[in-house]
Amino acid sequence: MQNEPLDGFFNPQTIAVIGASDRPHSVGGAIFSNIKNGTFTGKVFPVNNKNASVQGQKAFPSVGDISEKVDLAVIAAPAPAVLPILDDCARAGAGGAVIVSSGFKESGKQGKKDFSAIQKLARTSGMRILGPNCLGFANPRAGLNASFAPQSPLPGSIAFISQSGALCGTLLDWSLRDNIGFSHFVSIGSAADIDFAEMIEYFSRDENVGSILLYMESLNDGPRFIAAARDFCQTKPIVCLKAGANSAGAAAAASHTGAIAGNDKVFSAVFERAGVIRAATISEFYNYARTLNHCKKPQGRRLAIITNAGGSGVISTDFLAQNGGELSKLATKTIKTLASTLPPAASRANPIDVLGDGAPEHYRAAVSACLKDKNVDGIMAIISPQAVTQSKKIAEGIAGIEDIAAKPVFISFMGAARVAEGVEIFRRAGIPTYRTPEKAIACFLGLAKWQKDLKRAKKAFSRVRFDFDSAKNTAAEVFAAAAEKKQSIIDGEAARKILQAYGLPGNPAHPAKTAGQAATIAKKIGFPVALKLQSGLAHKTELGGVRLNLDTAAEVKKAFNEIEKNAEKHLRAKDFREITVEKMVDKKYELIVGAKIDPLFGPVIVFGAGGTAVEIFDDTAIGLPPLDAAGAKELMAKTKIFKLLKGYRNIKGADIEELAGVMARFSRLPLDFPQIKEIDINPLAVDQTGIVALDAKIIPEK
Repeated sequence: MQNEPLDGFFNPQTIAVIGASDRPHSVGGAIFSNIKNGTFTGKVFPVNNKNASVQGQKAFPSVGDISEKVDLAVIAAPAPAVLPILDDCARAGAGGAVIVSSGFKESGKQGKKDFSAIQKLARTSGMRILGPNCLGFANPRAGLNASFAPQSPLPGSIAFISQSGALCGTLLDWSLRDNIGFSHFVSIGSAADIDFAEMIEYFSRDENVGSILLYMESLNDGPRFIAAARDFCQTKPIVCLKAGANSAGAAAAASHTGAIAGNDKVFSAVFERAGVIRAATISEFYNYARTLNHCKKPQGRRLAIITNAGGSGVISTDFLAQNGGELSKLATKTIKTLASTLPPAASRANPIDVLGDGAPEHYRAAVSACLKDKNVDGIMAIISPQAVTQSKKIAEGIAGIEDIAAKPVFISFMGAARVAEGVEIFRRAGIPTYRTPEKAIACFLGLAKWQKDLKRAKKAFSRVRFDFDSAKNTAAEVFAAAAEKKQSIIDGEAARKILQAYGLPGNPAHPAKTAGQAATIAKKIGFPVALKLQSGLAHKTELGGVRLNLDTAAEVKKAFNEIEKNAEKHLRAKDFREITVEKMVDKKYELIVGAKIDPLFGPVIVFGAGGTAVEIFDDTAIGLPPLDAAGAKELMAKTKIFKLLKGYRNIKGADIEELAGVMARFSRLPLDFPQIKEIDINPLAVDQTGIVALDAKIIPEK
C-alpha cells in the first residue's frame, strides 16, 4: 500500500518510546525492548528525562531533542503527563502516537476532560493517535512489536483489532501454540482518534489481510462502521465478539472504555446487515481465528462427517441440523469409492462410519473421496481414541493428502494425551483441530452463512412501489402542525393520518364530547366499541384511559364518565384533548411495529408480538431501514409469533405478503423524517382478512 493515511503509522521508520526504562516489568521498558530486540529495521529512540541511557542506548530528555523526524511516538507515562507529551510530539512533527496509558475517559470527570483534549489535539495537529488505555500494536510483516505484549505475533493474514489489551495477550498466547499468524495485531483501547471503522477501511485496501477479528465493547461512529464492514465483507469475512449483551455487561463495558456499549439487539441487526459474523463466546471467537487462519471458506452448508465412533457422528448430525446445516448427499461415485476402500461393515452413508478399528488408510480414503465430491462443502473428521486407534498415523495420512486444501477440512480429536501427537501434526500442516465436533461445526456454519448472506447482499435491493413523495408531503403537514402546537406526542387522528399516508390502514376514531354523544356514536358504528383517551401522553392504559368491548349504550356512558374522571385526576387541563369511540376490531393476532433512533446507528425498525404484555413476552426483532419485502419477511421470521402468522395447524394465519409490504413502506417513514425520535404502533391487528393499526403514537425530537 502506498500513500495510505495510516500507512506511516503502522509502517514507521523512526520510533520514539517515551517512558522507556531499564526497570524490569515496566510498561515503557517492555515496549522499548520489544521494538529494539525484534526484527524491526527502522530506528528506535528511548525518551527518558531522568536517565542518560536506557537498555544500553542513548536516551533523550524529550521528543524535541531527537535530531531526526519521528514517525511514531509510543507514550508510556502517567495520565497527567500525557497531554504535555502529546504537545511536544505535535510540535516535533511526529506523524502518530500510541497512548498506552490509562486514566482517561473511563476514569471520572478529569479523565473525560483530558480525553476530549486528546481528540481535539488529533484534529488540530493532524497527528494520528491510537488509544489511550491500550496495549499498543504489532505489525508482524515489518517485524515491529510496538506493544507491551510479552511476545510478538507470527506473520499471517488475520487482522486483529481489540478494545481489551488483556484479550490481546490471551489470544496471542493461544495463537503461538496453534501456529496462527496475523497481518496486524492492534489494541485500540478507548479509540480517541483511530477507531474500528477507519481500521477496517485501511485493512480493506491491504492485500495481505484475508480476514478481520474484532473484540468490541463500544463504538464511536455507527454509520461509518456499517459502511466499512459491509464493503470489507463483500469479499472477506469479519468475526466480531461484542461485549455488553445485557445490562450488567454493558455497565462493565462502559466502565472499561468510558463509552456506551449500545443496544445489543441493534448491534446484532447491524452485524447481519453488514455481513459480520458474530461470535458468542471467547472460545467460539478463538475457534474462528483457527478456522480463518487455515481453512478455505465453505461455499455452502453441506457437511460430510467421517467418524470412528457412531455416537459422535449422531450427536454431530443433530447439532448440524439444529443450527441450519445439512448432511451432504454423497454422489454415487463417492459411495462406490467408499465401498471399495472401507471395511465391508463400515457405513458408506453420511455420516461415514469407518468403525472403531478404522485404520489410517480408511480415514485417508474417506477424506480424499469427499474432497472430490461436488455435493460436499466441508469435511468434519472425528477421531475418538480407542485401543486400536493409530492417532499419529491417521493425522499423517490426512495431512499428506495432496489436495487437502481444496475444501475446508475440520478435525476433532476427541481426547487429550493419547491424541497429542496427532494434534501437533495437524497444527504443523495448518489444519485446525477442535476438542469437540460442535466447535468446528459452529465455525463451518458461521462461515457458510456469511457466504450465503454475501450472495444475498449482492442481489439488487427490490424497490417498494409506492408514491412516497405524496406520503411525505401529507406527513410533513401533520408534523408541521404538531411542531406549531409544540406537541410532545403525536397520536390519535394525527398519527393515523401519517400512517395512512404510508399505506398503513387505521381504525376510524370518532371524537365524543359527552357520554351521550359517545353512546350515539357507538350505536351508529355498531357494538362492541372501545373508548380511548387522547391526551398526548405516553400510556393511556396506565392512566385509566382505555375501555374495551363495550356492548351497550349504558356501558359506553359509564366508561366515558370513568375515563373523564381519570383524566381530571391525572391530567392537566391543557393535556386533555378528547375521548374517541372506535369500533372493536376482531383479529387473531396483535403485533407491535415501531421505530426508534439508536444513538449509535440512527433509525431502527422493531417488529414482534404486541398488546399490553409486549414487555413481558419480549418477542421482538430489530432491523435496519430501509426494508424491501424480502428484508421485511426475514425480520419477521426472527420472532416466535411469525410461526402463527404463517398459519398453525388448522388455524389460518395472516397475509404475509401484505404484512411485508406494510413493513417495507413503514420503514421509510423514519428515514424521511429524521426528527422522529420514536414511533410505536401497538397493537397492529392482523389476520387473513387484513391489517389495521389500532393505536399509535409518534414522539418527535424536541
